[in-house]
Amino acid sequence: MKTITGLFLIFTIAVLSSCEGPIGPVGPPGQQGPPGEDGVNILGSVFEIEGDFTADGDYTINYEFPADFEIYDSDVVLVYILWETVNNGELDVWRLLPQTVVLEEGVLQYNYDYTVADVQIYLEGTVPTDLYLPSETDNQIFRVAVIPADFAAKKSVDVSDLNAVMKSLQINPDKLKKFSIQK
Repeated sequence: MKTITGLFLIFTIAVLSSCEGPIGPVGPPGQQGPPGEDGVNILGSVFEIEGDFTADGDYTINYEFPADFEIYDSDVVLVYILWETVNNGELDVWRLLPQTVVLEEGVLQYNYDYTVADVQIYLEGTVPTDLYLPSETDNQIFRVAVIPADFAAKKSVDVSDLNAVMKSLQINPDKLKKFSIQK
């Protein structure tokens, strides 16, 4: 008798659990909770500048951001110089500015400053300008990274490594915009 009662109970549970009725009415809306934190919108950009440091330009390369380029006071601008190429020109070595070169004639430094309107890359140091070599002034290539402050503050990225910065910003180096600065 216990077996028949047990089987009947299992059958009843199976039948009732497989039953499905019509969907009931939607309940009243709940109370509005406190507002949550805004998400972080990280949109960084990297572009390339090529130019010459000349006496006419006061040994400064100036790049004005286009009118449609958004940069905020809180953004961080980093400039990297193409220092050398290795492996028969297959691998670029980028260094974060400022970079100092100690020469027999003195010290030469590549440095930069920026505003929300432009970035200026300049040479300074103790080397007389008439002793600058073309390899130090001509056809210099720079990559400029504009990084939102939230990204710089919250990410654990080594900003001295351009490749790490570009990877974190998901920027393809083959698709960079390139600008040539003419004096």
